[in-house]
Amino acid sequence: PDIKRSMVKNAFGISLIKGIDFDSNGIVLVSDVIRKALEIDVSVLMGANVAKEIANEEFAEATIGAKPKHAKTLKILFQTPYFRIQTVSNPRAVELCGALKNVVALGAGFCDGLGLGNNTKAAIIRIGLIEMARVIEQVTGRFPTEILVESCGVADLITTCYGGRNRKCAEAWVRNPEKNWDTIEKEMLNGQSLQGTLTCLELNKVLKTYGENVNEKYPLFKNIYDIAFQGAPASSIVEGLVAEEELNER
Repeated sequence: PDIKRSMVKNAFGISLIKGIDFDSNGIVLVSDVIRKALEIDVSVLMGANVAKEIANEEFAEATIGAKPKHAKTLKILFQTPYFRIQTVSNPRAVELCGALKNVVALGAGFCDGLGLGNNTKAAIIRIGLIEMARVIEQVTGRFPTEILVESCGVADLITTCYGGRNRKCAEAWVRNPEKNWDTIEKEMLNGQSLQGTLTCLELNKVLKTYGENVNEKYPLFKNIYDIAFQGAPASSIVEGLVAEEELNER
């Protein structure tokens, strides 16, 4: 209420929050929560943006999803010589990329925990990107081809699958089977949240409500869920990759 009262007329917002929520109707975007609470238009900024590297002024790119009337203003506000902005007009797809990539990163962490190589991880990233796109299409009604090649898409996915905390924790979880996710989170993240496991757990519920055969349409996401929460061995991560290949061959 205090924020809403202090806003000027015609104010608009931007969310930098990489995460999504869920309710009985399915996926809830953080930007929608803000939009409803403040009754303003809300854009989003996502991308391959490791905070420490941004603070050190190392070159990086980001994607802003915004209505055309706000895109230029937001680009001027955020862009610097070392922080380059691309704008797109599909903010919902941009925001979903920022959350779903954390689930794929769990798979990358399982791969690292097993000592598998870069070839396997590359397959996880590629197939993960495909399944991310399917979820985005389900939510937004269109396949996000142009979004996938932006910083919020493949670039953020690569960064997260090689250097993010979700990947790191998933690797540690595989190497320390006596520890649960809560213990790993407390020991490794210094108070930060392990977003990938929460998103993975809720995403599996949501995918079932879409009336699709989750095993067939999202074999990698389903496989990551089974490993993380259903006791499937981490080594079965390859099964999700093979299932996706077989799906594409039909």
